[in-house]
Formats: sequence, C-alpha cells, structure tokens
Amino acid sequence: MEDLSTMQCEACRAGAPQVTETEIQELHPQVPEWEIIEENNIRRLQRIFKFGNFAEALDFTNKVGALAEEAGHHPAILTEYGQVTVTWWSHKIKGLHKNDFIMAAKTDQLQQY
Repeated sequence: MEDLSTMQCEACRAGAPQVTETEIQELHPQVPEWEIIEENNIRRLQRIFKFGNFAEALDFTNKVGALAEEAGHHPAILTEYGQVTVTWWSHKIKGLHKNDFIMAAKTDQLQQY
C-alpha cells in the first residue's frame, strides 16, 4: 500500500462512501497513534500532540492550519498549554474517508519538523 503521507486528498462530495471496516484495518496501522473516536454518532480520527509550552503548541497549530488550507480539508483543532488535539473527519459524509487518514499521516509529519 502506498504511504499515506505521500498521497493527496481527493475532492469529497456529499454521498461519497465512508471507509469500510476492511479499509480502516488497512489504513489505521499507518497512523497508529490516532484514535478512532465517535462523537455525535460520527466516527473521527483524533490525536493529542504534546509540547513543552504554549508557543510550541501554537506553532504546531498554525502548521496544521496551513496544511489544512493547502488540502482544502479542515480538522477541529484544540490548542492548550503544552498540547494540541487534532480531530479529522469528513464533514460532508459525516464520517471517515480515506482523506482523513491521509491528513492524519501528513499531520504526523509536521511534528517531525
């Protein structure tokens, strides 16, 4: 399987299929630190990133924001002292799409820089 972090998001339209359980089993191992959660009956990918202070957390938040704008796919981001919670899901389909796994992998790469 191609590395998710090298893939590009595809346009997601209302009515596009959510990932299947089989697809989740294939994709999730590439982003193992991301938890699959359910909130308001919508499955999402969520990860908490830890930092030494608020400035580092805010810098990371801005990097995630720039990544999201570039891809046209936007997460929920909660920035707090020493941590950032990032949650990806596809709003149009009210669930998980392959795009969310791609963006999770790309978000992981941001922490390396």
